[in-house]
Amino acid sequence: MTRRTDRVDGELQKEIAAVIAGELKNREPDLRGLISVTGADVAPDLKTAKVYVSIFAKTEEEKRRSLAILRENAPLVRHELSKVMRMRTVPALTFLEDESMAYGAHMDALLDSLREKETKD
Repeated sequence: MTRRTDRVDGELQKEIAAVIAGELKNREPDLRGLISVTGADVAPDLKTAKVYVSIFAKTEEEKRRSLAILRENAPLVRHELSKVMRMRTVPALTFLEDESMAYGAHMDALLDSLREKETKD
């Protein structure tokens, strides 16, 4: 069963990215920034899915607005997926911000500051 959900995760991730870049960007002019679908986690019963997105925007407000637009348009994205996915039912989508990139950058900054302290001593 896990191989099946892994396969569905990958396919969903790819197709959701295509829908966001195409149909959704055309419908929602306020959707700004570089949006990457970093992961999809489908429940074992295939009824729901968490979609992790990384949004690189000019301002924090733009980033929040883009995430809100994604959440508002989850039913539209699901409908578009139903046209291309060969599944009996397409899972209900929940968009979540993937903060692993920001966390990684924070950890890099901490390590850099430690290295600087070492070279000063």
